[in-house]
Amino acid sequence: MSNAQCSLPILNKQILPSPVYRGNAPLPTSVNTLNLTLQSLTQKHLSALVELDQACFGGLWTIDAYQREIDSPNSTLLGLISPLSHIGLLAMGCFWSILEEAHITILAVHPQYQRQGLGQALLFSLLKTAHECGLERATLEVRASNLGATTLYQKFGFKTAGRRRGYYKDNGEDALILWLGDIQEPQFSQTLETWQQITDERLKLSGWLFTCS
Repeated sequence: MSNAQCSLPILNKQILPSPVYRGNAPLPTSVNTLNLTLQSLTQKHLSALVELDQACFGGLWTIDAYQREIDSPNSTLLGLISPLSHIGLLAMGCFWSILEEAHITILAVHPQYQRQGLGQALLFSLLKTAHECGLERATLEVRASNLGATTLYQKFGFKTAGRRRGYYKDNGEDALILWLGDIQEPQFSQTLETWQQITDERLKLSGWLFTCS
């Protein structure tokens, strides 16, 4: 399955005089517009992928692992990129197409850009892409202690389907198995529109304007 088959949303950030702003980056001193684009990640993004992985996870996946994701026809790898940011890649997400299932394997936002709605926008984009590519359901694993991530997934309709004991090798923590079905049912298109509105409102709280192409 080629990533090019799926249309991608485009994000724009409007930096306001007094935005809700979190992270270590300096506050803007003037009003301007900063484009933020959702892209299918390719070979040219390989070093940025590794840098973001290191910033978020301390080196969860190797450069060879990301190379395999880029090369695989069954892997969809998306990223949020701002040409004016000193950080090459602000967020990334990936899912594998396994039969009719989108298995979300990674979702990460750079620490300086967390709590601004980017994770929500990226999850929405992954699910929208899976829907447009004809997949019927989505699944993922999440640390049992990661309440923030679990809350986000539940907001998008994921339900707990089980638990993998000792799944995470670094500390033996359990993983919750989350599941979202029926993404090819007619009502899911309306669900996507609702999520689009929710995502728009969340991004606006941080001065972001989200539009889909």
